[in-house]
Amino acid sequence: MDEDAAGRPVAAASLDDQGLVLAWSEGARLMLGHSREETVGRPGAALLARPLPEVAQRSMDLGREWHGEILLRHRTGRSVPVRLRAHPLQGADGTRHWFVIADEPAPRAPSALRAPLTGRAPLTGPAPSDPSAATGPHGGAGAGAGPSAATAGLLGAWALDQLPFPVAVYDEQVRAIGVNEQMERLAGMPEEAMLGLRVSDIVPRSGIVELERLQEQVVRTGQTLHHRIYDRSPGETRDHAWSVFVFPVKEPDGRVHGCGVLAFDDTEQHWARRRLAVLSEAGTRIGTTLDVTRTAQELADVAVGMFADFVGVDLLEDVCRGEEPQEPQPGGQAHFRRVAQQSVLPGCPEAGVPIGDADSCPPDSPPARALATGRAARYYADDSFLLRWALARPERERSITEYGVHSGMVVPLQARGANLGFAVFLRHRTQEPFDDDDLLLAEEIAARAAVAVDNARRYTRERATAITLQRSMLPHGVPRQSAVQVASRYLPAGPRAGVGGDWFDVIPLSGARVALVVGDVVGHGLHASATMGRLRTAVRTLADVDLPPDELLTHLDDLVVRLDTEEGPEGRGEIEHPVGETGATCLYAVYDPVSRICSLARAGHPLPALVTPDGRFEYLDLPAGPPLGVGGLPFEAVEIELPEGTLLALYTDGLVENAEHDTEQGMQRLREVLSGPHRPLEQTCDTVLKALRPQRPTDDIALLLARTRALDSEHVATWDLPADPAVVADARRLVSRRLAAWELEEAAFTTELVVSELVTNAIRHASPPIQLRLIKDTTLICEVSDASSTAPHLRRARTFDEGGRGLLLVAQLTQRWGTRQTPTGKTIWAEQPLPGT
Repeated sequence: MDEDAAGRPVAAASLDDQGLVLAWSEGARLMLGHSREETVGRPGAALLARPLPEVAQRSMDLGREWHGEILLRHRTGRSVPVRLRAHPLQGADGTRHWFVIADEPAPRAPSALRAPLTGRAPLTGPAPSDPSAATGPHGGAGAGAGPSAATAGLLGAWALDQLPFPVAVYDEQVRAIGVNEQMERLAGMPEEAMLGLRVSDIVPRSGIVELERLQEQVVRTGQTLHHRIYDRSPGETRDHAWSVFVFPVKEPDGRVHGCGVLAFDDTEQHWARRRLAVLSEAGTRIGTTLDVTRTAQELADVAVGMFADFVGVDLLEDVCRGEEPQEPQPGGQAHFRRVAQQSVLPGCPEAGVPIGDADSCPPDSPPARALATGRAARYYADDSFLLRWALARPERERSITEYGVHSGMVVPLQARGANLGFAVFLRHRTQEPFDDDDLLLAEEIAARAAVAVDNARRYTRERATAITLQRSMLPHGVPRQSAVQVASRYLPAGPRAGVGGDWFDVIPLSGARVALVVGDVVGHGLHASATMGRLRTAVRTLADVDLPPDELLTHLDDLVVRLDTEEGPEGRGEIEHPVGETGATCLYAVYDPVSRICSLARAGHPLPALVTPDGRFEYLDLPAGPPLGVGGLPFEAVEIELPEGTLLALYTDGLVENAEHDTEQGMQRLREVLSGPHRPLEQTCDTVLKALRPQRPTDDIALLLARTRALDSEHVATWDLPADPAVVADARRLVSRRLAAWELEEAAFTTELVVSELVTNAIRHASPPIQLRLIKDTTLICEVSDASSTAPHLRRARTFDEGGRGLLLVAQLTQRWGTRQTPTGKTIWAEQPLPGT
């Protein structure tokens, strides 16, 4: 029977977290009259004569122990006052149980910590023969008296020995006074051998010694502490994770007499949490860029140190080039390239295959089998299948032997039904081999990495296509002309932004003039590149008919409006392009080296910069004009005379915009750079880009620098002619003398014929004044201007026609010819190569 030293019954019971009774002692039956069969499995609240005090309910909700006086209901219905002590216990599965002791309240004197829970005498405190240790002033049990022998038996046999986790109790000097069977098995020694020892004497390992300091802290403060211990028992290859609770053992008055230790083997949960941490790490670190090699390296970096000692990633050659992966022929070898690797050893000495090296996999090799089946596999060092693969490459065989590789995994990298390559995971420093959980973890990481690699491959292919398309549409060299000295740069945006639609061009015009163009199509990707190509072609076509800058932009604006109307939203659905109108900006300038006049017009484009030979910097105040594609609004051209040696800087907004799309700071920086010392144009381009290009460009950059030249009177001859047919002969003589002065007598015959025909046409079909001009440039240019706006055209004369053969003759004798409109009329021109060129 469970009773205290005074013969009064002591009730002991166990309840689950829902308040259902799990165990019922004989003392409880004697105190309340309810048998075990009547109470086990039923709510303990039915035994209360009145509800628990609020402080008791709150303590139990928080999982804290509580003691105090309450009223219980006897089987006969009467109320029984008792002193209750409720102690929380945590199960291995995380559930909470309560161990409850109740006895009749009586005045009691404090006493020392009682015997261990198995009934043995205490190692500290008063001796058992000391009457004060067992009785109070009334001869009864002291206030700190332990449970009776029957209750102690219940505690030892049921509450401790049957607990599924190790428990130990220590005195005030943190020496063991009682342990259960689970703790005996954990320590590897019987209870008798542990009694009186400190934890550092029982298990002298670094992972356990810290527990002793925590015990002393609990005895000193009376506060429960939680601690994690990672310890490897002798003979084991893997750490165990222990979740340890160190709690005080108190008298009812709160005096601490020792501490208890509860330990939960949390190893499986620990490794599960660690695997989840690896997956979380993989989700954030793999695929941060759209670069195939970088993505593969991120896979290797995540796995090494977390669960593998070495990782190598091999991709198919096609994938490395950004192309669609081609499946190897049945029975043939697949060709791979090592693109990433990582190791716990510096330099990856166990790799066997250096980064960048090509390798092949026979059909019977582990990688080939993994790719064929689509499943990962584990191998051990003595596996014949793995050994055959290792023997195919001496470096691989030597690596396995020299560094003690004992287990490995080969995991295929597959995405969207295509094989991309494989990853090899090895262990040599970690003692335990890979298990099934490691294989599942590697497959999950590889699956995520494969999708990121395939995304990077697809992006690489599309970006390469767009860059190739765009670069094919940009000038590949400076055309032959002497009006300006030119240097240019084109830099695509960063990988995340994609290729844009920026372009520039240098177009030779008639009369030794040159057109300078810079444009920017809205958006990025293939659509922007294709639109840029269309606009560049249109600009060249319109420039070929010598339209003034403002008229050229007007025609270009009409073209963009027409393109947007023809495509519509449906036409852009399959192309990477935002919903909305096609738009672009453009700056078009024409420079004449004879007059040194530059005519410019812009369509929503950034202002051009100008630096005179004396170092004066300014942004040309051109009318902004609407962006191309708005339609219906006019453009305005401005003419400015430039000294020889003037620097013109044309650029797109990617050069001066920052991440907040603020251009003022960039334009000020451009002013500072261009206002600096005089440098060659190529060096100036590099200096500008170095100073202004952002670290992570979000837009393309096109930069065109032009330094003007001038043609003086030594290279230009001009004559005003009367509208008299007799002047044709005088014109031929003037031209002949000028060619002689230029030492171009070989061109005299052809030039005289051209001059004779053009002047005759002007006298017959046009209006005065008539002007003849001869220009010696990279070619010999002959121009005849008149006041008529009617342009001649080439036609084929019939056999008996008297006219119509003049322009045909000019076309046959010269390299090219044409006509352009001027503010006062028109100019007909013809070019022929210089003798000897």
